[in-house]
Amino acid sequence: MSVHIERITSHVGDVGGLPIQRALPNKARRAIGAWCFADHAGPATPERRMNVGPHPHTGLSTFSWMIEGEILHRDSLGSEQVLRAGEVNLMTAGRGIAHSEESLSDRIHLAQLWIALPDAERERSPSFQHFPELPRLSQGGFDATLLVGELGGRRSPVPSFTPLLGVDLVADGPADTVLALRPDFEHGLMLLEGEIEAAPAGLEVVETITPGTLLYVGPGCEAVELRCGAAARLLLLGGEPWVQPPLLWWNFVGREPTEMQEWAQDWAREDGGRFGVVEGYAGPRIAVPPVPALRKP
Repeated sequence: MSVHIERITSHVGDVGGLPIQRALPNKARRAIGAWCFADHAGPATPERRMNVGPHPHTGLSTFSWMIEGEILHRDSLGSEQVLRAGEVNLMTAGRGIAHSEESLSDRIHLAQLWIALPDAERERSPSFQHFPELPRLSQGGFDATLLVGELGGRRSPVPSFTPLLGVDLVADGPADTVLALRPDFEHGLMLLEGEIEAAPAGLEVVETITPGTLLYVGPGCEAVELRCGAAARLLLLGGEPWVQPPLLWWNFVGREPTEMQEWAQDWAREDGGRFGVVEGYAGPRIAVPPVPALRKP
């Protein structure tokens, strides 16, 4: 079976004053497995610290991987947690939650990812979990942190409702490794820093990846060789392909356009409706934008 690969260029934007590059969702590809949103924020020392007021989520888990700096998370469950370098925050919205994010350091570098929940979990009760320690492995000159899933006989403590893989790979200098991949997964190689050559097994191609680029590798690939000649950092994402990608608008992940209207009306209520209220944040919450004409993907 021929493995499909494609290059995806990130969109450049700003979140709460922090510059970001958004690889997913993209016109070319809506998701990789259940990974339906992928932002690379920083590394940057912005003129003002990142400050994202209370806003709602449904039908997803937010996955925050901190590389440098500190961020304070608050949510409508009453959670208050500082996220530091080398740690993960996992907030599962389920039927609805609201949260805020404020940087506590001048310099910030992180990956903010969303995981779409399967039908059976979309209406579950919201929850928040903090993971201060994650498995680390050495891979041919790369220092690998296992964010979610399994790699090299190790398993991350971070749970998921669908089969997923998330790995942070960083090299301080020249490195060369071959990573075994699950052939039933599709994968994304998201370059954060430096430059890496990727050679998917079974293909007579070598792709050079630079920041702002995500290399998509379709199902059927059993391994990928990664090479760099200098310091570099890469995020490897993988998961079982969804038969039908979820519908994503603003901060909501759903299935039907009518759901978005209902959730927007809920957040417009003074009490936040199903999403609740974030206590302790000094400032206004983010207003819901007008719901556009949406179509199922």
